[in-house]
Order: sequence, then C-alpha cells, then structure tokens
Amino acid sequence: MEYTSLPGLEEQVSRIGLGTWVMGGWMWGGAEEADAVAAIETAVDAGICLVDTAPVYGFGRAEEIVGKAVRNIGRDKIVLATKGGLEWNAREEIRRNSSPERLRREVDESLRRLRVDWIDLYQIHWPDARVPIEKTAETLLDLQARGKIRALGVSNYSPEQMEAWRKVAPLHTDQPPYNLFERGIEKDVLPYCRAHGIGVIAYGVLCRGLLTGKFTARHTFPPGDLRRIDPKFQGKTFGCYLAAAADLRKLAEARGFTLAQLAARWALQQPGISVVLWGARKPSQIQEAAALPSSLLSDRDLAEIDRILAQHVPEPIGPEFMAPPL
Repeated sequence: MEYTSLPGLEEQVSRIGLGTWVMGGWMWGGAEEADAVAAIETAVDAGICLVDTAPVYGFGRAEEIVGKAVRNIGRDKIVLATKGGLEWNAREEIRRNSSPERLRREVDESLRRLRVDWIDLYQIHWPDARVPIEKTAETLLDLQARGKIRALGVSNYSPEQMEAWRKVAPLHTDQPPYNLFERGIEKDVLPYCRAHGIGVIAYGVLCRGLLTGKFTARHTFPPGDLRRIDPKFQGKTFGCYLAAAADLRKLAEARGFTLAQLAARWALQQPGISVVLWGARKPSQIQEAAALPSSLLSDRDLAEIDRILAQHVPEPIGPEFMAPPL
C-alpha cells in the first residue's frame, strides 16, 4: 500500500481510501451490514487506513456501520473522514444546509454514530449559497478548537469558493469527483489545489461502476439506484461508455491491471491527486484495490488512454446530475 501526507493530519494516510456511500444502501440497491463491516476490516488489514463517510449515506446508516467496524478494529488504526452540510426529510429529499446550528448538531451526531471522540477530517459536503462561506469556515474553526475535529476540508467547491474559505480559515483538503470519464477539475480545481498546497481526495474513481467492466448494455438497475438517473447509463450514451471501458480493459490486462486498477492507477498518477476513494460494500470488492500493482503507466499508456477516450466519448458527460438542490 502506498501512503502520503495530507495537510492538517499528523498520520500518513493510504493513497487508496475506502468510500462508504454504497454501504449506506440508499441509491445503490442496498447493502448487507455484516458484509460492509467485513469490508472495512478487510481494508484496514490490507493497509487502507483512510475511511471516508457522510451522514447522508443511508441517512446515518453508513456512519453507524463504520462505527461498528471502528469498535472491532480500534480507533488508532483508522483515519476517519466524514462530512456535513446536507439535511433530509422523511421523504428522503436532500437539501444543503451549512448553517452553524446544523453543522454543530451534525458533528455531534456523527461522533455518536462513529463511536469516537474526534473526527480526523471534517468536510463540507456541498457549498450552501444561503450561508456565507466565511461563516461556515468559522464554524469549523470553532469545532476544531473544541477538539471535535482536526483537519478542515470541503467537497465539490469551486476555486472561488475555496479562496473565500481560505480568507478566514485553513483549508486542508478538497474532495471533488474525478475519474477517467469525468475530468472537469483538471481545468481549475486541480491547478488551484496544487498552487495552494491543498490535498485532493478524489471520489468516484470507478465512475459508479462503469470502470469495473462488470456491466453490459442489457444491465438494469433496481428502483432507487443512482444510475437510473445518471446520463452516462442511458441509451446510446451507455453504449459509448461501455465501448470505451472495453478498450480500456484490454489495455489494462495487457499491462497487468484489472480495469478498476487501471482507473485507480491513472488517477493516482495525475499531478495534485493525493488519494482516490474506492467504494466497496463487501470484502471481495476491496481486495482488488488492495492488490493494485505498484507499476506505473507509461507515457505511451497514458496517450493510448486519451486516444480511447477521444474515440468513444468525444463529448464526455460530467457528474453534475449528482448535485443536491441549491
């Protein structure tokens, strides 16, 4: 396992982090709790020490699962990252809320569900236009001073929003979407983070499973599954992405990778990327991440990847559909 340093944290973290959105079950077709706990334990045994979660993942369920794993494994073996700034109602409708009152309540609820005394990295999940960013940053500074959180981070923020944050508080990490099929942050977010020493934790490295090679054009998703509303998984567009994945898989196997491992290695080689999150809900899915070959992709490999993408997906679709209402 490869390790790196993230600003604001004393411990080194694994460059592959475990993403737990799928463990919450919501929008992913469900998950078995025992399998999810075992996946976390498998990840830690393999050297993956960074575990990323959020209250909205299953409306608290993912955090509770992580908390049970922490109890089994030991707090000192896990670097915990969670988020705040989203709320929901009984109809499972999500909206942004980064008010100081909401964040203080969320932190306490996360600490309870995770069964810990502090959170290593606390991130604002989405920017909230109704609350000045400076006020949100000041709230996290206060929570840090109280010993409830350590490093301060954001997710899905623009460079302008990060700049506003940095006027009143340190910004240690940013968590944007990034993978072979979704590269929009290369234009602005990644250069900004590199220039200002902000660690980047990339989520969605497997692009909702498109970069695992397990789907065919006939694949269907159950009601409530996020991919039923993802434009990439619709009609002819789905076929274009599947064709790209098939050619990428051939390249991966020729280089000793699985397709998912190729996707992770490619992202880890991009300048400015500190960590990639690998989502899993059962042990077998994390074992593939733990077995990531240490070999790097050559310049020729990277050029071939770009050629495949340009051939099959000349007009890529971004992840904007995932954004909760403003």
